[in-house]
Amino acid sequence: MKITQVRNATQIIEYAGKKFLIDPLLAEKDAYPGYEGCVRSDIRVPMVELPFDIATLLDVDAIIVTHTHPDHWDDAAVAQIPKDKPIFVQNGSDEQLLHSQGFTRLTVLTEQTLFGDIALIKTVCQHGTDAAYANPDIAARLGDASGVVFKHPDEKTLYLIGDSIWVPSVEDNLTKHRPDVLIMNTGWAHILHYGPIIFGKEDLIKAHLILPQAQIVATHMEAINHCLVTRSDLMEYARINEIDNFVSAPLDGESLVY
Repeated sequence: MKITQVRNATQIIEYAGKKFLIDPLLAEKDAYPGYEGCVRSDIRVPMVELPFDIATLLDVDAIIVTHTHPDHWDDAAVAQIPKDKPIFVQNGSDEQLLHSQGFTRLTVLTEQTLFGDIALIKTVCQHGTDAAYANPDIAARLGDASGVVFKHPDEKTLYLIGDSIWVPSVEDNLTKHRPDVLIMNTGWAHILHYGPIIFGKEDLIKAHLILPQAQIVATHMEAINHCLVTRSDLMEYARINEIDNFVSAPLDGESLVY
């Protein structure tokens, strides 16, 4: 497999002869105001430019949208992605939203989804703390998020965990699917008064303890106002804890092959 970091959680994954665009955030730098109710909301987003042109990003077989927060599915993506591009979404609500935006080839992920001979197994995330979800207004903003396990007989197993904090379901998926490669969203994004809504650097060790031989690809950093962990922070943490041989934090535009 080949994993190309684009920006934020946007990646291109080449797997078993197919190419997937993950969570497209396609706007130009500074296109949107910072996200209200989050830390550092005065900073406009995205904080960096795309490393590729749109034509390159859209030269894929399918798109996976793990959830429809605007840093994973933005207005620029809605405007520029062809309406007949195959798109996988997490649930009926997101399917309805994308259908209303004009997209016609939508598939809701399940635990038994196939794209050709590639298994795309939906997994569950928790996009914030229990306290955050106990507040109805915050819970409505956070909503649902998902991950995907990629499986194919000729490839290593890949687990794209998605926007999540560390919860039992993540640990269960690691144990059940035994992925060889993990993609972890490790920017430690924070909402005001309720703390993190995605992984931070300490979660690297939690994953490594369960799967000590797995390679971890860290992403969702340095592009959005509420993400507080940088690549250098994360890699220094991995080095100090002597797991840096198992952790990568690719730069925008950089590719990794496994």
